[in-house]
Amino acid sequence: MPIALAAAPMAHFGPGFGFPFFFLGPLVWLLVIVGIALLIRRGARRRWEAYGGPASGPHRSPEATLSERFANGEVDEVEYRSRLEVLRANRPPKR
Repeated sequence: MPIALAAAPMAHFGPGFGFPFFFLGPLVWLLVIVGIALLIRRGARRRWEAYGGPASGPHRSPEATLSERFANGEVDEVEYRSRLEVLRANRPPKR
């Protein structure tokens, strides 16, 4: 009998407690890969917005801000058109 126990010391426990942890390793790696992908995506989006890509949230174009002010009645049409002309004349060249 001691020979059988020495050959397979954990054989009498069956799948039991260790079985759920079989999926834990791949799950951890999947979460790490998804986390890295999300960080890369976030950094790429910030770089895109910094170089003149379409912005969302508080980083809007000056023309959009001016249009909103005109729509709210903060500036009249003459002031809107003159400021819009200045903004478009001073727009940085596209690469």
